[in-house]
Amino acid sequence: MRDPTTERTPGMKLAFAILIGALLAIPLFTVYLLVYDRENQSATARASIAEGWGGPQTIAGPTLVIPYQAQATETVTEGGRQVVRTNTVWRELVLAPERVEIASQVQPERRQRSIYEAVVYSANTQGRARFLLPADLARFGVTADALAYDRAELRFGLSDAKGLFGPPPRVTISGVSRPLQPGKGPAESGGSGFFAWLDASPIRGAPLIADFSYAFRGNGSLTLAPRAGDTRWTVMSPWANPSFQGGFLPAQHRIGSDGFSAIYRVGNLALGRSLVDAGEAAPAAAPGNPYARTAADAPAGEYEARVTLVTPVDLYSQVNRAVKYGFLFIGFTFMAFLLFDIVAGVRVSAVEYLLVGAGLVLFFVMLLAFAEVIGFTAAYLVAGAAIVALLSAYSAAVLGSRRRAGYIAGLLVALYAVLYVLLSLEAYSLLIGSLLLFAALASVMYLTRNLDWGAQRATSDRAANRE
Repeated sequence: MRDPTTERTPGMKLAFAILIGALLAIPLFTVYLLVYDRENQSATARASIAEGWGGPQTIAGPTLVIPYQAQATETVTEGGRQVVRTNTVWRELVLAPERVEIASQVQPERRQRSIYEAVVYSANTQGRARFLLPADLARFGVTADALAYDRAELRFGLSDAKGLFGPPPRVTISGVSRPLQPGKGPAESGGSGFFAWLDASPIRGAPLIADFSYAFRGNGSLTLAPRAGDTRWTVMSPWANPSFQGGFLPAQHRIGSDGFSAIYRVGNLALGRSLVDAGEAAPAAAPGNPYARTAADAPAGEYEARVTLVTPVDLYSQVNRAVKYGFLFIGFTFMAFLLFDIVAGVRVSAVEYLLVGAGLVLFFVMLLAFAEVIGFTAAYLVAGAAIVALLSAYSAAVLGSRRRAGYIAGLLVALYAVLYVLLSLEAYSLLIGSLLLFAALASVMYLTRNLDWGAQRATSDRAANRE
């Protein structure tokens, strides 16, 4: 028979359970670090898979560049005197298309290495651009006669040119195919791309029409940096999970189980840029408006249209969120054992609390390990079933009753079911979690409403009996 004077009070038992739960924060935090480490390894593996395939691609252009000669003055010191010299220098007149139509067919592909997977794509892009020589060219300090039309270049931007594959890019100008050269891409593509030499003399009397087509590979996202007076970009893909990002969203889009399509319409007025650049630096802000910016000085991405191929389920983020609910699992389970201890009179030792807590923490390790191989949902079912079976069998021995172990099993099943709902319904996770905590607190308050936590009543009764 236990000595009542050495029996721990309910309040002491509660404090003891809280202390053990707090100690379990160490392995739980270790699991959190493990998830972070595996996520980094996965990112490294995906980058390795995509290496040589092409990175996130940005397409820009085309732009028509025509060199011209201009007079430049400079002040130099000769013999102790300031002398003004005039030199003839070459500058570039950059013309953006009056109108450009671009169509991109994006074909995604899943590539695997060991347990890791990356989504890459190949894109066939074709389009037509229409260039005009401005009638008011003199406003830009350039005369039509000063332009070296025979040295003109038509430039295309592709941020990772090594992703070009298949048939060589094809560019025809006014129906004539032009040979291409590497490099000289616009600034929007980091200078990467290709260009064609041409004689742009016909632009003096009629619009210059350029047709182009090229195929390239990339991964993650495809971005367009618009520059024309009127840009129309059509993107189509069988990928069913796109994310439309950047400074411009589609004017029209459709998303279905068979893929998506999107149509962008962007004008140079929205970009805040002229169709003509004679080499002068663009102002950082309009006079009197320090907040006015243009595409030339805006942060990267603000004046771009981007389509990202999103992986539907990011298992690492789901496991990470699940680990954050680990304290709820430990708290609810320990509370059940504590109630059996102080209400039903079943003594639960510190070692038994620790073993049960270790089983609860092990669930998250198993969830991560299986999710990398068989997917999150299947891993959740496998890990949950294993831990419920293990702790139910152990509870039967600790609590001395299969019926009591059944209560523990029911509690665990309910916890895992609620956690899965919380992970699936991210928008309502806080609401559901708060309601769950309210219900748990109300149950504990009801079951312990008559409990003498500090054993003060028993001490008072013994004192009264001695008198």
